[in-house]
Amino acid sequence: MAVNPALAKAAVKVAISVAKDEESRNKAISLIIAPIAGFILLVSLIVYMVTMPFSMLEQFFFGNQFDNIKTFRVEHGYDQNLSESDPSYAESFGGDFTDLAYESSSVDVVYYNQLDKRWSGKPYGTTTVGSGGCGPTSLAMVVSTFSSQKIDPPTMASWAARNGYQCPGSGSYHSLIPEGARAFGLSVEGCKVNEPQKLIDALTHGKLVIGIFGKGTFTTSGHFMV
Repeated sequence: MAVNPALAKAAVKVAISVAKDEESRNKAISLIIAPIAGFILLVSLIVYMVTMPFSMLEQFFFGNQFDNIKTFRVEHGYDQNLSESDPSYAESFGGDFTDLAYESSSVDVVYYNQLDKRWSGKPYGTTTVGSGGCGPTSLAMVVSTFSSQKIDPPTMASWAARNGYQCPGSGSYHSLIPEGARAFGLSVEGCKVNEPQKLIDALTHGKLVIGIFGKGTFTTSGHFMV
């Protein structure tokens, strides 16, 4: 079979051109994707560090590094697990608060305690209501006070876990409170740490405030409280 040299040469040129174009496209795609992928990996690492259980973090960090991560989690309210050495744990664990309610204010506030023996051992994602359920317990108090629905802590904890608000090994994501309250028909407004008057005004007008507290007066770790 005879091959036309001119035609063969032209075919080779076309093949080389296509190959170069493909290589150029691949390089362009790589230049676009690489920084995006790097950013996603960085964000994922930060989220992983903040949310993963301490036992797993210890595999990667030691000494001062690990202490810094623990401090960050406590200061930003991510570490919401009560320990047996916490005074509030010793005071409340195993109690029965069935008949306890606040009735001395303009609003009769429904009271729940996460360490109530009726539900302290009930599951909340990777933890229990008793050890990490301060978020659902606080939200349950507010929803039960301001709506026709009476929702106890284990029911709220189950709802929170199903909807992605349980933070593995560390209690609840902060978004549980505003988004959860709205999901149950309540009106919610945020209050920053540098807006103390806004908080005082809210309480003065019969509203309830859910705060995320860091290590200090009320808790040895991060803790949601009404």
